[in-house]
Amino acid sequence: MRLAGRLPWVAMCMIAGCLPRQGRNLEVSGAQGAALRYLALGDSYTIGEGVAPGERWPVQLAARLAREGLEVAAPEIVARTGWTAAELEAGVDARRPIGTFALVTLMVGVNDQYRGQDTTAYRRQLARLLARATDLAGGRADRVIVMSIPDWGVTPFASGRDRAEIAAEIDRFNDAARDEAARAGSRWIDITPVSRRAAREPGLIAGDGLHPSRAMYAEWADLVAPTAIAILRVPRR
Repeated sequence: MRLAGRLPWVAMCMIAGCLPRQGRNLEVSGAQGAALRYLALGDSYTIGEGVAPGERWPVQLAARLAREGLEVAAPEIVARTGWTAAELEAGVDARRPIGTFALVTLMVGVNDQYRGQDTTAYRRQLARLLARATDLAGGRADRVIVMSIPDWGVTPFASGRDRAEIAAEIDRFNDAARDEAARAGSRWIDITPVSRRAAREPGLIAGDGLHPSRAMYAEWADLVAPTAIAILRVPRR
């Protein structure tokens, strides 16, 4: 399905990221020298389009980990609204995160699906990203967490579109992502069911009618936290 060919240009840009934005497009941030370093790779969902910087789910996750007694630096984020998996890899190449990370999270693919790309190409690209993420985690694939793609079809932005078809495509992309995570030896966290609750819980959607609210991001952080805690409490070797 090629949604982009049937949507108005301005609407396409809300996901594809071609409209000008102020200071939220690309970010690599975080403190150096802390005991545990965390790298978050992704697209608009990781950069937190639609919410304040402190409400991004990686930032909320880091705060949750700190409450568990884990000394974690502010997350280093490489993400941009509209990025596909290939564009994320190019972004990592451009920014070159330095050093080894105790934890790496990866969430990407919604823009591949939105632009009508097939899952075969997505699988190949995700495998490349997983290899990069593993390298950044010091060769430890088990310190890489792959998160599923949220279902944007339940949002007000998708009004008038075939929501069932969007959901089916999201499921196919998530099947591919879960398979590649297992093949790489990485962890898998399914946040898609939470995203689908937005169909009946409008408070889970940000004011732009498309991206998650702080409340949804908090739920994502809660889902990731137990796995992240288990990873970080295992001594690095």
